[in-house]
Formats: sequence, structure tokens, C-alpha cells
Amino acid sequence: MTMHWLSFDKLKRLFLGAPLDPLSPKVRQHIALAAFLAWVGLGADGLSSANYGPEETFLALGEHTHLALYLAVATALTVFIIAFAYNQVIALFPNGGGGYKVATELIGSHAGLLSGSALIIDYVLTIAISVASGVDALFSLVPPHLQMWKLPVEFAVVLLLTGLNLRGMKEPIALLVPLFLGFLLTHVVLIVVGIGLHADSLPALIPDTIADTRSFSAEIGMVGVIALLLKAFAMGGGTYTGIEAVSNNVNMLREPRVRTGKWTMLYMALSLAITAAGLIVLYLLWGAAKQPGRTLNATVFESVLLELFGGGHMVGILLAITLAFAAALLFVAANTGFLGGPAVLANMAVDRWMPHQFSQLSDRLVTQDGIVVMGLAAIGALWITGGEVHLLVVLYSINVFLTFSLCLAGLCRYWLTHRDTRGWRFGLSQSLLGFIVTFGILMVTLVEKFADGAWFTVLATGFVFLVGLGIKRHYDSVNRQLAEADALFGNGQSAAPQPELVPDPKARTAALFLGSRDGVAMHTLLAALTLFPNQFKNVIFLTVGEIDTEQFHGQEKVTRMQAEIDARLQRFASWCARRGIATGSYVAYGTDTVQLLDQLAGDALKTYPNTVFFASKLLFHNDNVFTRLLHNTTALSLQRLLHLRGMPMVILPMKV
Repeated sequence: MTMHWLSFDKLKRLFLGAPLDPLSPKVRQHIALAAFLAWVGLGADGLSSANYGPEETFLALGEHTHLALYLAVATALTVFIIAFAYNQVIALFPNGGGGYKVATELIGSHAGLLSGSALIIDYVLTIAISVASGVDALFSLVPPHLQMWKLPVEFAVVLLLTGLNLRGMKEPIALLVPLFLGFLLTHVVLIVVGIGLHADSLPALIPDTIADTRSFSAEIGMVGVIALLLKAFAMGGGTYTGIEAVSNNVNMLREPRVRTGKWTMLYMALSLAITAAGLIVLYLLWGAAKQPGRTLNATVFESVLLELFGGGHMVGILLAITLAFAAALLFVAANTGFLGGPAVLANMAVDRWMPHQFSQLSDRLVTQDGIVVMGLAAIGALWITGGEVHLLVVLYSINVFLTFSLCLAGLCRYWLTHRDTRGWRFGLSQSLLGFIVTFGILMVTLVEKFADGAWFTVLATGFVFLVGLGIKRHYDSVNRQLAEADALFGNGQSAAPQPELVPDPKARTAALFLGSRDGVAMHTLLAALTLFPNQFKNVIFLTVGEIDTEQFHGQEKVTRMQAEIDARLQRFASWCARRGIATGSYVAYGTDTVQLLDQLAGDALKTYPNTVFFASKLLFHNDNVFTRLLHNTTALSLQRLLHLRGMPMVILPMKV
């Protein structure tokens, strides 16, 4: 009895879903996000930070909680300042890319690499801090002796989200929409009710705050007061961390992308400003204090419910529902890391700062390798920090504001060099104000928390930066050599096109797997004809147009790629015709190059049964793990598949 029903392909389809057609307009439309779903999937990162950002701000004030009113106002204003400045990014870069694209194109490639490196670490920490904070919310409801299970639960949540994202980005977002709305409803209601229960304190809040501030400044001086406010404001920097996600993933939004992106940004800014500032005011009015094993939100919400219901089971039930929704939203926010992180890796891979594999799509049209890397890295971050939110917030905020600062500096430079553009003064003032705010928070956080863990973020970002430099240097070196081969073989193809000869299906045939470089392909063809002189009457070309992240989000790029493939096949056919060799071709388009080439080989063999397959593989003088990681193993994978089916295939090395 066979167990074919448990084959890998069937299990993959069961857990990840059926393959999708990357060329289908319906598929593109299905996975594109409308403003509301984008608000859930991308804006959740910002809104979820209300679970830890305002708390860090309030606790940083220590005993001087009267200053919290200033921070509530500053928090709301900062949200809108950064959000509106980032609307410029959406308008200027409608294909996405966010801080990475802005820094690359408006400042320079190395600034882009620094921004991209920061974003990669940032999205890893987005997953880690969101999951850790969500689990903290849930464990606020359980006895202290169960705290030992927090870290294993966090690992399990990361693995679950990784699996959901491997199915495709829209599935986890659609699944979590009710949870997102539940968070918004419960928290806004409790904030409004909590402030309303102490409404009699509101008229005196501003005068009391001013009086307390004067008294405090008389003790330590106004400079000391400002320093404390800046420190507390910076410690709440995690509040603003979700804004980058929208601009980074504009390419995932439904058309018209710019309009959808701006509406998404508005939804996120309004919800985040109201929630974050409202929580700070709530802490102030209720005199919230940190309790061991509990979040500040759990403590203050319980106080509100106790005063509202006077005790009983209803308090526990409503608190449990509220914290469950908080945890759910944080898990939605963690999902933002699985959307944004792989997108940054893909953009950097297209620019050759990262291995090419990160730009490849799976048959579910997701950047599978990037998702897996983000999940594993997030588990590593949780393990290193023990899942401590206070430490993760510090690590998290550094790179967020580094990216903000680079992006807004790039926008400032853009407006200064486009002073002939209408409205440039307004655009520059927005960007400059945003830069001053974000760079200030970055500097304060670095100085205050460098010894408390910020150094680790700097080290990790620097490591990614140096790895990117090494990868780019390697790819540039290889591309220079391959470009020479392209030019060398291209010189022999300048003659006028020749009429193609009709191949004889019964004749001996050489089938060549064509890659993306003419020089490599011509090397393979010449080597095959030289090694087997006068053996082949036909040459069949098999090639796949790979739909990666760059092509998938731009139909015009797919059309251009199809035209380029047709032109290449025509060049090779003409070269062969001038030498009396008949040719044919098989072409496919998709995401899985090996699988499609294997299918084309089967199709070719049905028509030309007397066929030998040929492919090239780059051969490096210093072959190592690094070179094997940066270059695909398509030829070896194909050879294995074809040999298993009894089909002859020869791999011809090309030294570089």
C-alpha cells in the first residue's frame, strides 16, 4: 500500500494552500490590500505600540507624573508630524520601499544600505516585541508561578505566524480583522469611560500641571525638567514605530496606491494618537503604578472596571476580554514584521546587497526565504533578551528612529534640490520638522540607553551593513566578468537575422537551459557543440521568466521581460541558423524556476526523444559556503531531477 497521499507536495498544499498564478490579474487583485485591510495588516504595528509605548513614557517620569500631560500632547502631535511627512514618501515612491528606497535614491546607495540594515533588525524586533508584549498581556491574567511558560509560548506564537505568512499575506490579515476591531473598541471605550469617571479632575488638570511644573523647576531648574521630559519622550519612542510599515509596503496596496496609502496613514495616525495620548492621560488621572507581572494597562483598566462595576466576576471577565484583544492586536502587529521585513530583504536583494534568493517568490507568491529568516531571527531575539519588553523597546526604538532620520533627511534634500516644484517650502518644512523630532529622539535614546542594550542594536545593524557590503562586492565582481563574456559573445551576433530551420524530431538534439546572461548561455552552446562535434542537428532552448518581487508588482516589468526573452531566443536562433543548425524553444513564466524547467524538459522530450540536456554552472576558484549561498543551484537540482527520470544531462562549468 503506497503512501503517496502523504507526499511532500500534498502536505505543502494542505498547510500552505494551492499555488497561485503570478500572471493572473485576479490573483494580483486578490492579494492587494484595500485601505481598511492595510490599516489592519500594516497599521496594527503602530496601534499596538499603545500597549508598551505610553507605559514606557509614563514610567520614565518616575514620581513626577504631573509632567505626563505634556507628553500626551507631544505624543499625539509627533504621530501626525511623522505620519504626514511620510505621506511624501508614499507620493514619491508609489511602488514601495519606504526608508530604504528613500535613503538609496535621495541620499546614496550606502545610506540606503544603512537604512535597509536598520529596517531588517527593526522588523525582527517588531515581531519579537509585539509577541512578547502580547504574551505579557495574557500572562497578566495568570498566577505568578506560570510566568516560566512565557518564553515557550512566545516561540510558539512566532512559529504560528510564520506558517500563516507562508500561506500568503492576505490570509493572516483577514483572519485577524475581528481581533483588531475588538482591540480598538475595548480600549477606546475603557479610555473614554476612565477619563469620564474622573471628569471632575479635568478642569483643574492644566492649572495643576503648570503649578507642579513651576514647583519642580524651582527645585532642579528648567533645564532639568526639560531633560526629564526628553528622556521620557524618547523612552516612549516605540509608540511611533508602525508608521514606516505603510510606506515600505505601498506596492501591496490596492490601486490607486498613493490614495490608498494616504488613507491608510490617516487611519493609523488618528487611531494611534487617540489611543496613545488617551492612555497617558488615563494613567495620570488614575495615578497608575507598575505592579510585578502585570502591564500598566492591565492595572489601570482593572481600576476603571472596579469603580464601574464595584467588583464581581464581571470585572475579571471584561478585563480578560480586553487583554485578550490587546494580545491579539500585538500578534497582528508582529505580522507586520513578516510583511515589511521580507519586503526590505527583497528590495535589497534586487540591488544586490542581499542574496538573490530573498527576491524570489514561492508558489503562494510570498517571499518565502525572507519570512523564514524573519521568524528564526525573532525567536533568536526573544531567546537573547528573555522576552523582556523593557529591553526590547530600547533595542527596537534605535533603528526605527535611525530609519526615520535617514528618510526625512532624504526628503529634505529632495525639496532643496527641487525648489522649482510647487509647494516645496511646505514639503521642506514638514520634512525638516519630522527630521528634528526623530533625530532628537534617536540621540537621546542612544545616550540614555547605550549601556543598557542599545549597543547591541548598533552592533547587529553594523554587522548586517558589513555583510551587505561583502555581498555587493562579490556580485559586482562576478557581474563584471559576466558582462565581459556577454560583450565577447555578443560581437558574433551582429549579423542580420537568418531564416530559422525547422528541427527534425527524430534527429539528435541538444537542449540548453538558458539563464539570464547571454555570455553564459553562449559558452554552454559552444562547449556542447565542441565536446560533441557533428552530433546534434537540432538545438532546443528552454528558459523560464522568473517572476520575482520586482516583476510581480509591476505588470509593465513582466511585459518588458517577455519581450527581452523573445529577443534573446531570436538572437540564438539566428546564430544557429547561420551555422545550419535547426532550433526550437520552450518558454514558461512563474516563480519556481527548477519546477518549470523540469516541466519544459519533459515537454521537449516528448517531441524530441533523442535529446541530451545541457546547462552551465559558475565555477569559482575559492568555492565556499559564501559563494554557494549567493548563487543558485538550479543546474544541480535539474540534473538530479532529470537523472531520476533517466534523462541525460551534462553540466558544463564556466570559470569566473
